Amino acid sequence: MTTTSGTTAADERRATALAFVAQGRVAEAERAFGELLREHADDVDALNFLAICAHGRGQADAALELLGRAHAAHPGDTTTLTNLGVLQRELGHLDEAHAALAEAVRLAPALYVARLRLGEVLEARGRLGQALPAYFGAILHAQEHGLWLSDATTDAPLRPLVKHAMRAVASGRRMLFASLLTPLREKHGDAALARVGRGLAIYLGELEPDYPDPRQRPKFFYVPGLPATPVFARELFPWFETLETHTATIREEMRAVLAADSGFEPFLGHFDDTAPLASHLRNERDTPVWDAFFFFRHGVRNDANAARCPRTSAVLDTLPLCRIREHSPEVCFSVLTPGSHILPHHGVTNTRVVTHLPLVVPDGDLALAVGGQSLRWQEGRCFSFDDTFEHEAWNRSDATRVVMLLDAWNPHLTEIEREAVTSLISGIGDFNRAAGL
Repeated sequence: MTTTSGTTAADERRATALAFVAQGRVAEAERAFGELLREHADDVDALNFLAICAHGRGQADAALELLGRAHAAHPGDTTTLTNLGVLQRELGHLDEAHAALAEAVRLAPALYVARLRLGEVLEARGRLGQALPAYFGAILHAQEHGLWLSDATTDAPLRPLVKHAMRAVASGRRMLFASLLTPLREKHGDAALARVGRGLAIYLGELEPDYPDPRQRPKFFYVPGLPATPVFARELFPWFETLETHTATIREEMRAVLAADSGFEPFLGHFDDTAPLASHLRNERDTPVWDAFFFFRHGVRNDANAARCPRTSAVLDTLPLCRIREHSPEVCFSVLTPGSHILPHHGVTNTRVVTHLPLVVPDGDLALAVGGQSLRWQEGRCFSFDDTFEHEAWNRSDATRVVMLLDAWNPHLTEIEREAVTSLISGIGDFNRAAGL
């Protein structure tokens, strides 16, 4: 039956029951949901609430039967899967609990309670290495919503498990990431890894970064003790000359793909950031455009683009790029249209530097500013800068600017430190991905 407002009697009964729940009137809510269930035997809200009530009275079998009905009727309902996983865990059915909670997290990666409970089950199964990222992801997702920051922001029934998860993450991440450096420590000694070790402590929040220059603010990983240099001396990059000799060839292939107007994509479209475009890029004349034709993105080679520029790709293969699985290098033709302004921002780590090979530099007001120092691009002449210093770029000319952008190692890192950073960043990436971040 449908009322004149378009809602059904079942909708109204459900709304009444949920209102009782919100008011803490549990007995009345249970009666209302019971009436709803008699009319609609597969109502997911009713089945879940009545299962919780049965569980509260110690009627585990009845609760399990109700949740089983809910799951059969609504296999993708994450609330049902979470409740089913928690109950199966209490009953000691760890395989079933794992399956239900893992499915809930797969369907809703930001579902922090399901992640927390999944971590609990994994730890109970002796899989602490898998439990830690589940706990870590649960904590971060909850705290993004202002929860689990204190006892006051944590539901009382969850507090013991949340506090346990936080302790496990604090000690477990330290042990896990430190173990990634163990082979290098055993081979080269502690002193060779001292700077990277302090960088790990800073990443884990155990040390303050104490930046020597206030303009430097790495967003991800900072190795202290490296010279704080916004722009690097050319002598530190002996491969610049090799790259520069191929400028004409690289420019020719760039012009061909630019003319075809395919393969380019918004550089900012890849930012892991929910901030609006206007906070990163502006243009007072027209639509702002900062496009890129990627050869590598987050360390992954774009084979199709590479095949379209074979001579450029061959040159790139000879360069000592910073290569970290699923992180680096970034290599692209970077296109900035007239009037576009890349607003001040900071990069992620001082372990790698950004190099520009300018390909097309029109006359007019256009430049890159790093740490307050303005740099004018010169076609065919490379420079490298530390993008963890605040930097911005603008093109106030009447034509498009194009540079080849690529990542290289910070030249002040030793070879051993580069190995250590590669291992550490790869491991952190694996952990964060497992945590759903």
